[in-house]
Amino acid sequence: MMTAPSKDITEFHEKFAKLVDNVSQVVVGKEAPIRQCATAMVVGGHILLEDNPGTGKTQLARGLANSIDMSFKRIQFTPDLLPSDVVGVTYYDQKRGEFEYREGPIFASIVLADEINRASPKTQSALLEVMEEQKVTVDGVTHDVPQPFIVIATQNPIEQLGTYKLPEAQMDRFLIKTSVGYPGHQVSVDLLRQVNIRDRAQTVSPVLAGDDILALRGIGERIHIDDNILEYIVRIVEATRHDENIAIGSSMRGALALTRCARIWAASDGRGYVVPDDVKDLAVAVLSHRIKLTAEATFAGLTTDEA
Repeated sequence: MMTAPSKDITEFHEKFAKLVDNVSQVVVGKEAPIRQCATAMVVGGHILLEDNPGTGKTQLARGLANSIDMSFKRIQFTPDLLPSDVVGVTYYDQKRGEFEYREGPIFASIVLADEINRASPKTQSALLEVMEEQKVTVDGVTHDVPQPFIVIATQNPIEQLGTYKLPEAQMDRFLIKTSVGYPGHQVSVDLLRQVNIRDRAQTVSPVLAGDDILALRGIGERIHIDDNILEYIVRIVEATRHDENIAIGSSMRGALALTRCARIWAASDGRGYVVPDDVKDLAVAVLSHRIKLTAEATFAGLTTDEA
């Protein structure tokens, strides 16, 4: 396997840092979740941000979208949202006497699915096909979505009223699940100093184009990953299947996701090869949402991942 030349790695490192810095102006003091989201974006995977209201999930998603010069649409998920509101609808054009397809908001490079767990399972499943296959089928006709294509979904923690649990199959399609968390004390004070900025995401402008993301993805695919590291990844994933706290372990999709993310994580660090720490840094974000705990196991049981 060819390894990427060092000038490519340097370019990757610089562009990735530029993206992270840009989004950091929107969501201050949250470098780890921003790097995870940027990683998912370069891999071409979808992101699930789960956190309490008011922690900046939507701002982070829009900050990412505004940092890249690509089409962006936002879908606000509500209990009465229908699948056709997401993927589009075929209607009869009377003037021309033929059926026309009107694209839904899913046809954008970056789609923000806000409060995704408020929609009914029927509507959530409208996203399943497009998230996995990057295509939408309406009335038997298949339409491709633009590339790169990323869904950034936000959701409030499941205990809240009026939410539907995301189906496991849908959870598995998210590359990374992360949370923003409340800002630290000093950052909170600084934010209040800038109380007049109503919408921080609007204050950033694009630093990369869609083609840059595809180019970075190409470099990421040439990052060297040793067989020992692959062995390590498989062992971690298998461990989730044999743990007494876990009812359903991670799927193979989880192992593939971890491998793809580790390469991007290494390149963003300016390295042309993956080290075990890359895998360690990402394991929880990539695997935790693919695991179903047993009824007895509390949420704290999840740290067994790192065992």
